[in-house]
Amino acid sequence: MHWLWLLTLLPVLALAAQPVRFSSVAPGTAVPAGWSVQPIPKVERQTRFDLVDDSGITVLRARADNAAASLRYALSIDPLVEGQLHWRWKTERVLDKADLTSKSGDDYSARLYVFFDRKPAQMSFGERIAYKLGRARYGDQLPPAALCYVWDNKQPVGTIRDNAYTGFVKMIVATSGTARQGQWVSLQRDVAADYKRAFGSADPRITGIAVAVDTDNTGESTVSFFGDIRFAVTGATP
Repeated sequence: MHWLWLLTLLPVLALAAQPVRFSSVAPGTAVPAGWSVQPIPKVERQTRFDLVDDSGITVLRARADNAAASLRYALSIDPLVEGQLHWRWKTERVLDKADLTSKSGDDYSARLYVFFDRKPAQMSFGERIAYKLGRARYGDQLPPAALCYVWDNKQPVGTIRDNAYTGFVKMIVATSGTARQGQWVSLQRDVAADYKRAFGSADPRITGIAVAVDTDNTGESTVSFFGDIRFAVTGATP
């Protein structure tokens, strides 16, 4: 993966209060309305997304063979009101060569991004300078803040660190290792609490999410699945 990956994952104008459920669409059809596939510039092979049946429930399938792409959805959510993020995912193969600490290893069997409308006033002085320089180089698409939940190959669950490309994206290990490989893993995260730990400031509005499977750096192959993704009041079920 490379820097442009981060740019293409950014949401457009926020509209919805919840992402459309994959389970609401029949398998074999296009992805639900509002979800959009985002190819990665200069990456020849793109991750392929489609909807398939899994035990009577429609889920998203993402197939990556030395490939990268994302599927994104624009939102408008107050994380202090509905900050409990619920989702489930499954991967057929955890990547061997992924490395959370390096650009060359910045590939994952599964990712879930949450984007925030972070204002310069919520940044430190050093962050404001870095953001200004980044905007001058990359334009309006530089993310002011994002959490990226990943299925990592070796880092322990709960690990939080800067993305290898930018500190404006914080990586959070939500699932780790091969013990649950081939099984559905149901997860929930307090997004407001995670944001506080990652960025150390107040919680700006959520502007979108994106799911991704990328293997273009490591050259590996995997197939992963995503169930419905929902935001709920803390302690509630979606």
